[in-house]
Amino acid sequence: MNTESQIKELEQKVEALIQDEPGFFLVEVRIKPTNNVKVFIDADQGISIEKLVALNRKLYRELEEEGFFPGGDFSLEVSSPGLDEPLKLRRQYTKNIGREVEVMLTDGMKKEGKLVNVTDSEIGLLEEKGKGKPGGKKKEIVEHTIPFDQIKTTKIQIKF
Repeated sequence: MNTESQIKELEQKVEALIQDEPGFFLVEVRIKPTNNVKVFIDADQGISIEKLVALNRKLYRELEEEGFFPGGDFSLEVSSPGLDEPLKLRRQYTKNIGREVEVMLTDGMKKEGKLVNVTDSEIGLLEEKGKGKPGGKKKEIVEHTIPFDQIKTTKIQIKF
């Protein structure tokens, strides 16, 4: 079985495991050549470590019992996507409305700002320009509408 078909089969297994959790959704399944399987699951209201551990145990047992990988030679990580993982699904964008993001466009340009809305075809960003300090540049808010087909990656930004 090639990696592509293994990923499809794993996606179906994960979808079956989370079907009773209406707020949960599968983001991505990756398999490295060493049979290191990474499953990223997210939830509209966040997902607890306990839930991820339980899903990991169920999926691991299922893969082991079926002999999914010959000789049981695999490792499995089930987690929510970290902040270093780009947003992949519209549902992730919706979940993160109100957060600061960095959007890398397909033309190489970069936009940063607060994610303010998400539609079927685009996102809305509010970018603050200038500091608004006396004697400095006046603070100005620029609104950007970015079609999904022009987005290469979007990552959450942590601001202190």
